[in-house]
Amino acid sequence: MEKVGEDADRAEAAAEAAEESAKSAAEIAEQIDDAIDLVVDEAAPAPYVPAEAPAAPLLLRHSPFKIGFFGAFGALVAIFLSQQLLSISSILILLVMSMFLAIGLNPVVELFMRRGVRRGLSVLMVLVVVIGVLALFVVAIAPVISEQIAAITRNAPGWLDDLQANSQVQKLDDQYDVIAKARDYIQNGDFGQKVFGGALGVGLRVLSAVANSFIVLVLMIYFLASLPSIKHAAYSLAPASKRPRVSELGDKIIRSTGAYVAGAFLVALCAGLSTLVFSFLVGLGDYAFALAFVVGLFSLIPVVGAFVSGALMTLLALTVSPTVALVALVYYVAYQQVESYLIYPRIMKKSVDIPGSVTVVAALVGGSLLGIVGALLAVPVAAALLLLHREVFLRRQDAL
Repeated sequence: MEKVGEDADRAEAAAEAAEESAKSAAEIAEQIDDAIDLVVDEAAPAPYVPAEAPAAPLLLRHSPFKIGFFGAFGALVAIFLSQQLLSISSILILLVMSMFLAIGLNPVVELFMRRGVRRGLSVLMVLVVVIGVLALFVVAIAPVISEQIAAITRNAPGWLDDLQANSQVQKLDDQYDVIAKARDYIQNGDFGQKVFGGALGVGLRVLSAVANSFIVLVLMIYFLASLPSIKHAAYSLAPASKRPRVSELGDKIIRSTGAYVAGAFLVALCAGLSTLVFSFLVGLGDYAFALAFVVGLFSLIPVVGAFVSGALMTLLALTVSPTVALVALVYYVAYQQVESYLIYPRIMKKSVDIPGSVTVVAALVGGSLLGIVGALLAVPVAAALLLLHREVFLRRQDAL
């Protein structure tokens, strides 16, 4: 019995020891949890962030002196650049005309190349044809035109006398003294001095025209021969991702410009030949070549050229008789309708596609900016802008 009692005491003591051990373990675990919570809950010190410098006062950031200085500097730079451009404007016009003619003759060069001729030889063949046409004009036609223009100048006073004999014109002359003033101006010895600046002025103008023509011809040859490399250099300025699209648009513009130049010369040739035939038929044979040349030249100028050519032809026909003048006026009006609705659309259908109102505005703006050269370049430039508007801007708007 004593042994059983001892065993019970031992078991009870062991149970108490186990219970105390469990309590100790629970206390230790609780202390560990409290330590962890203390570490987690305690906010770590914030990293050091240097204080931002105080913003500059608004007056210093947008100082009137600073704005005025840079504004005045920009204005001076713009004025300087504009003056430099104006000083070389004649050279820029020659460059533009040379490139314009090179683009116009490029379809002929490509026609030879499609037949297996190398580009250099094709350019040489086109150059021979151009020089031949110019030589034929200078040798055969230019003296006739010069003589006929001189005859027009000599006969102008007599034509004024004939006009003064007309009763209706006489009434106008009595009121405004127009014919007397015109006769004095033409017969005055200073007429040539006023118009051409004297004989020296005429010589200088002729020499300048010959030199400019030679420069345009040489530059045209260089541009025509190196047109592919010029296009490649220009297209390489675009980003690589957009380069194919830029090349496509550039080729379209060049093709349309070349077709326009070729078409414009064909239209001018038709106008000149028809005027030549008509002049011989109605008794204006003495001035036929001069009239044909002037009409063909002015036909290259959109809108304005037609009115100038018609007025000139009617005035010269008036020197023969009022009936011939009326016939000339009717003929020219009829020819303009045929040209506008038959000849021009057939020739230009593959070159430019722009509304008539845009053509008129472009010709007027180009003529006011650069004279005849501006009027000639206005239509293809307007066509290029419209092409970019359709192919770039409208597509971008449709994609939004």
